[in-house]
Amino acid sequence: LLQYPLRKDLAMAKRPVTTDAYRHYGAYERLRNILLADSKHDRMERTLAYWVLPADRRLPVAFLDWKLSDILACSLDELMETPGVGQKKIGGLLTLLKRAIRSSTEDGDFGFVHAGQQRQEKRNKRIGFDPALVSEELWSHWRDTVLRCGIGHYPLGRLAPTLQALPTVVWDTPLDRYVQLTLEEIRTLKTHGEKRVHAILEVFCGVHEALAAAMLQDHIEIVLVPKFAPPIAAWITDQLLSNAVPTAESLHENIAVPLVKQIHVDLSKQVAKLAATRVSLNPHAPTVRTQAKRMDVTRARVYQLLEDCAKVMHVRWPEGRWLIMILGSQVALSDDVEALGQYRAIRDLFYPQERNPAFEKIAAETPL
Repeated sequence: LLQYPLRKDLAMAKRPVTTDAYRHYGAYERLRNILLADSKHDRMERTLAYWVLPADRRLPVAFLDWKLSDILACSLDELMETPGVGQKKIGGLLTLLKRAIRSSTEDGDFGFVHAGQQRQEKRNKRIGFDPALVSEELWSHWRDTVLRCGIGHYPLGRLAPTLQALPTVVWDTPLDRYVQLTLEEIRTLKTHGEKRVHAILEVFCGVHEALAAAMLQDHIEIVLVPKFAPPIAAWITDQLLSNAVPTAESLHENIAVPLVKQIHVDLSKQVAKLAATRVSLNPHAPTVRTQAKRMDVTRARVYQLLEDCAKVMHVRWPEGRWLIMILGSQVALSDDVEALGQYRAIRDLFYPQERNPAFEKIAAETPL
């Protein structure tokens, strides 16, 4: 109180003088001096709304469209003369000013919630994505990462943690669709409710976390692939280079099993069980008719669920189609009926032949 004495014009104001008034006056002056000391930073041209989070309350709505430089040009008394602005709104203003200061030195928590009781023990342990912690500032960092790394052509579905949270209609939507938009503009798009926006933000967040610290080099190219794909691609490549004919067991273990696990992640446990049955090595595995009865659905519904497996692979790992096709020519050299059957089961479930004249002509000439 001694450091920031009550000003005469504040003492003469009609509103009562409270402890909050003294505290806000001192805090505002400190924050104002820090921000003005670095006035060349590009944040000065940002509006106050740039640092707002969806979960914020008691925001100084009257100031959200003001540039930071315009706000700092005013004294606290001048700001408080604005209609509808009281001590609570000033408290919200101070919170946003603190975020503006932090924005030049840190990148935030990437929208993840830290475990409260374990914060000290597991400071870097994140337990879930929280879109309520994503501000326009944080979103701007994520967009910059996508642009800097030149990965805007990647579809959302390829990079999503799980496709269960991402609506099917945006699986093939490239990151470029949103990279030029602000959060407010995304939320005003048709059919973009909170659930869809949540899923989109989580994809950008994951990409940023993976690439934010990446140092781009002229001789290195960034390629993002789902984690399950490289081991399968490496195994198929080894088989092709060695001219080895894979057995049914090796096909099942190195291709079928990891793909079914991914279906569990992207669709559901139920669909994963259906898929596992289709590529099972057990000759007595239940038929579609039996599975439909167990699930109390029609056979058409079971086939529809199985078709979703191919849709997942189309967006997750489209390159796998060609590796599987090339491997097929090698499997065809074998007289192993079980290996041929296992290969066909994998191909038909995850990478069924495309229905177009050119492809069908090639397929007709292929032994499989």
